[in-house]
Amino acid sequence: MVVSQIAAQLYTLRDFTQTHGDIAKTMKRVKEIGYDAVQCSALGPIAPEELKKIVDGEGLEICATHSSYHRMRDEPQAVIDEHQLWGCKHAAIGGLPGEYRTGVEGYIQFAREASAVAKRLAAGGLVFSYHNHSFELEKFGDRTALQILYEDSDPEYFHSEIDTYWIVHGGGDPAEWIQSLKGRASIVHFKDMAMKGSTQIMAEVGEGNLNWPAIISACQQAGTDWYIIEQDVCQRDPFESLAISLSNLKRMGIY
Repeated sequence: MVVSQIAAQLYTLRDFTQTHGDIAKTMKRVKEIGYDAVQCSALGPIAPEELKKIVDGEGLEICATHSSYHRMRDEPQAVIDEHQLWGCKHAAIGGLPGEYRTGVEGYIQFAREASAVAKRLAAGGLVFSYHNHSFELEKFGDRTALQILYEDSDPEYFHSEIDTYWIVHGGGDPAEWIQSLKGRASIVHFKDMAMKGSTQIMAEVGEGNLNWPAIISACQQAGTDWYIIEQDVCQRDPFESLAISLSNLKRMGIY
């Protein structure tokens, strides 16, 4: 039996996950589309036990989350307890907290402090990952901010959640970044980029211009566990966008 490596990032469906009832309906639709796993992000208020009941009822796995860095830092045991309840080991943050966006010193400080937070989470069985946008491709001397984050952090505990769209948006090559983070790239955000006139837009996986054979090969070489499909802005119904991405990825041989 082939175990699926594909998950849906629920941030794509954030307009449909703000109440308990909507979360339940959305999980059902995600399963019907063909997904077996989700990354939980931007959900409305719901008790951890209720969320588990919903996903278990639909036969879905929570493979990863986006969680608050400050909560990871200040309430690590609560974060660990929730993830253990869900059977989820990947706890990622959605971006660099604002107080660290002070230039090279801020990136170095975050890399070191977040490594300590990640080590505490690891003691509870969790893997901490950092999700990039494009601003981290700014150069400081001969290094980008993203290089600083990964080179100045502890590679055993500080892992990556490379977002393919944002790497390209910043002028980088996602396949190269994923390969460079071998062993630290367990989860990757699959998001495509297309052109509409002279404007870059987010597109369904396989509907844009990213080099997916190279990206998938890099993931396989790097030991990626989960290919997490996300589309912040959709040109059509976001459920349809998730379905298109899933279908295209399966045609590429990924299940």
